[in-house]
Amino acid sequence: MRFCSECGSELILKDHGPEGMIPFCPTCGKFRHPGYNTAVSMVVLNPAKDRVLLIRQYGRPSYILVAGYVNRGEDAEDAVAREIREELGAEVAEVRFNRSRFFPPSNTLMLNFTAVLSGETLRPNEEIDSYAWFSVEEAKQSIRAGSLAEAFLRGYFDGNYIWPDYSN
Repeated sequence: MRFCSECGSELILKDHGPEGMIPFCPTCGKFRHPGYNTAVSMVVLNPAKDRVLLIRQYGRPSYILVAGYVNRGEDAEDAVAREIREELGAEVAEVRFNRSRFFPPSNTLMLNFTAVLSGETLRPNEEIDSYAWFSVEEAKQSIRAGSLAEAFLRGYFDGNYIWPDYSN
């Protein structure tokens, strides 16, 4: 963030005590904490919790987790249920927070949850190209390699989160 979101002045870095160096607007006289998007991604399980749902979207051949942005004023847990209802036409019986990770390519804080569906019958909307139910091991092998989705999925099941490197 280089410019003030209110007046457009160029920001400078200024010491803000224990928070460190924070962008500051000399015109407004206010600190401007960097903004980012917030999204949810879900490890979607069937009611028996022995199968994982993965989807394909946007013409890409690889499988990913169901995900979507959190709307202004919406709780993340409500966003999980809404996204699953909208994209899959399914209801959620159980939601549990797993981990979070910042995703630099889209300036998004990703909040990962486990969502257990109330049933396995799905009515996907136009955002979903295709979907499939997998065993846990099949899901680990089928999800897009090197993706944040893979890190969340494997971390949830294995307890070891290995994050992709987005530094280059």
